[in-house]
Amino acid sequence: MNYHIKIRSQIPTTYFFAIVLILIFISPLFSFGKNSSVEKKKRPSLLFIMTDQQRFDALSYAGNKILKTPNMDRLAKEGVYFKNAHTQCAVCTPARASILTGHAVANTKVISNKLAYVSEETGIMPMQTYDEVLAENGYECEYYGKWHTPTFRARIYKNPVTVAGKSKSELGLGKKAAYLNYLNPYYPERELKKGELKDTYTERPYLPDPIDLKFELERQGKDSNIKVGQSDIHGVTKIPAYYHISAFEAGKTIQALEKLKDKTFSLTCSFHHPHPPYLASEKYIKMYPPRNMVSPPSINDDMINSPYLRTKKRTNEKYSDPEKIKYFTSEYYAMVKEVDDWVGNILNKLDELGLTENTLVVFTSDHGEMLGNHGLRGKFCFYEESSHVPMIIRFPGRIKPKTTIKSPVSNMDLFATILDYLEMPDHPSDGESLRNLIENGDNKDAYVVTEWLSDLKSKPSHMVLKDGWKLMLADPSATTDLKALYNLNEDPYELKNLLGSNPEYKNYASKVAELESCFQEWIKRTTPN
Repeated sequence: MNYHIKIRSQIPTTYFFAIVLILIFISPLFSFGKNSSVEKKKRPSLLFIMTDQQRFDALSYAGNKILKTPNMDRLAKEGVYFKNAHTQCAVCTPARASILTGHAVANTKVISNKLAYVSEETGIMPMQTYDEVLAENGYECEYYGKWHTPTFRARIYKNPVTVAGKSKSELGLGKKAAYLNYLNPYYPERELKKGELKDTYTERPYLPDPIDLKFELERQGKDSNIKVGQSDIHGVTKIPAYYHISAFEAGKTIQALEKLKDKTFSLTCSFHHPHPPYLASEKYIKMYPPRNMVSPPSINDDMINSPYLRTKKRTNEKYSDPEKIKYFTSEYYAMVKEVDDWVGNILNKLDELGLTENTLVVFTSDHGEMLGNHGLRGKFCFYEESSHVPMIIRFPGRIKPKTTIKSPVSNMDLFATILDYLEMPDHPSDGESLRNLIENGDNKDAYVVTEWLSDLKSKPSHMVLKDGWKLMLADPSATTDLKALYNLNEDPYELKNLLGSNPEYKNYASKVAELESCFQEWIKRTTPN
């Protein structure tokens, strides 16, 4: 104590205070501790939320007057909403491979759902995913929910994952096993009660709707013991909402946020819903009762001049029934609403942990759902309800809130966009970063391609969309009457094919040539040298 007094006594008061002030200002420069006020800013993290089979208009922000999705809407209001985002391929596994790698189907070689479990030695999906790139650059990567892509690409994830996907992990084939393991203590299997059927996915009871295949067979007095696909199952699950699969997937994601909060992370929540089986919780069905649903304007389309006429003929007539389709819509909206509630819980957890401002959030779906439009169900086609998907990106301080991009884009572009915003090194991809579009506005020359490959040798079936005009070549061996051209600006439900048997088809030759030129340009750009 006397030492300090002696030192001060030898320095004039004015100089003493000057030295103290200088020390106060410069001392942080020499502080390298964890709590230093000038500690280097933590790199941004990534939260990727994906639904399965959610069509573009299953979103109140897109103008849906019945379905309410306030949490998905919140992301759109706080970030950028892509009004015309399309999948690269309207099939689960090919679409997911393109999203994860940023490459076209012809290059990933993932042309069907059957290829989700191939080995690395096949040469299928040889390119890295964006998470593999991020992991190489110091990110902690975890993934919860549906994977449905070649499983060897999941090896970098820190949560329990097996390459073959055959164990009770939280990913790949094991995702179902993990969910059932979770479900068993809370809602074990039981005997069916009168009027109930068993869901083949969870082995739990449900009350069927009139559009359910087994319900229909029993009503007709036919054998109802035949095996049915997930898409034929419609109704209300008896599993309580809090133990439903969306709750499980979101719950795992929320737990992961708690665990990763002090790290730089990439975290994915891949929801199973609104994918079939179309079984919603009773809580949510009550919000969207069938009587309040509206059948789609195109449900009675005869499709005489459509490239999908053969598909129409193969589709069960019940999907063209305006009353039965209301049950389907009710189930579908209920599942989307349930997911939206859990999206809200995930976003709230980000807020609670103080992670919102430094986390890039991406929301999209792999493809859509026809839901009775044109009397069809499922996906697999180029109609808007199948190929057009929701897509939103939020990044506080980097992306201006309430931004809307009308230019057509692909969710394949998310790979390059994510790496761009996270300031990763350039990485080859067939897509392109959407950052320039987000920061500078729409591009009138932009177009998007969606395709379908039955094999890797034939010319792909494809769709080109530009400036509201859509050209479909739905069959590689297509002739004039199988092509379709729609002006979505005047015909949003795609009811009037301007080619084929249209007597005025020659008037659209220049527009067809323009769109075909776009496709050829796209093929050239995405074909490896």
